[in-house]
Amino acid sequence: MLSQRPAARTHPQLSNAGLKATVAAIAVDECGQSCAGFIAAERPLTVYLDKREVVTLMTMGCEPELLVLGWLRNQNLLTELAQLQAIQVDWDTDAVAITTTTGVDGLDEKLARKTVTTGCGQGTVFGNLMANVERLRLPRVELPQSVIYALLKRLSAHNEVYKQAGGVHGCALCAGDDILAFVEDVGRHNAVDALAGYMWLHDIDGGDKIFYTTGRLTSEMVIKVAQMGIPVLVSRSGITQMGLAIAQQVGVILIARAKGRHFRVYHGAEQIEFDAVPGLSEPKC
Repeated sequence: MLSQRPAARTHPQLSNAGLKATVAAIAVDECGQSCAGFIAAERPLTVYLDKREVVTLMTMGCEPELLVLGWLRNQNLLTELAQLQAIQVDWDTDAVAITTTTGVDGLDEKLARKTVTTGCGQGTVFGNLMANVERLRLPRVELPQSVIYALLKRLSAHNEVYKQAGGVHGCALCAGDDILAFVEDVGRHNAVDALAGYMWLHDIDGGDKIFYTTGRLTSEMVIKVAQMGIPVLVSRSGITQMGLAIAQQVGVILIARAKGRHFRVYHGAEQIEFDAVPGLSEPKC
């Protein structure tokens, strides 16, 4: 479980209501034999913002406080951690109560403009999906190919819930090939929000970081990572047209289909130092 101890600069009250990621289940295999195993947990968590019901998130429930914190940040509902007084999760009611110190400016307008994004762990974006893209510009970084390979090798040791039960996505916050934090959840949107909450709580700058996800790189994923100030986004899956267009606009290095010694750089190839090109004896890309 990720550390939820806040930075000294702020003292929001956070519950500690994380639950187990998997539950036991019985299945019948291809031979007609009963077999015991585990499946990923999936739980509804209804968000109440200053006593107003806002949205219901479907989550494994492992990092609910960080999930909600990052969700607030990525939805631009709160911009300063000092605005937050408490996040209290209660699984008896499948709800989380968020209390702010200042309220949320323009909440009615933001809630009135809602975009439901498609895909696993369906995401909901309040306000204008593209409202903040114009102001986002990320630092230009250089990324050695050898670092990509080293990071992918280290990441293979993670995905614990996926290996045990399947049915989940994982996201990682990385510095070079060092994995600072790794989160799994039923949807990639939840996993990225939990890491956004972790960064916000601990005042972590994203300018020199790499973000990894097992999910595809959609417009929402690129926007969220850009809002976190991270200039490099890597996925073992593919990309969408709008995801690429936004990456080109804000300056995200976009690397997809990254597995083993293979990857595709869809944007920012000129910032990759190809210092570990596979030998001619290896299969061509």
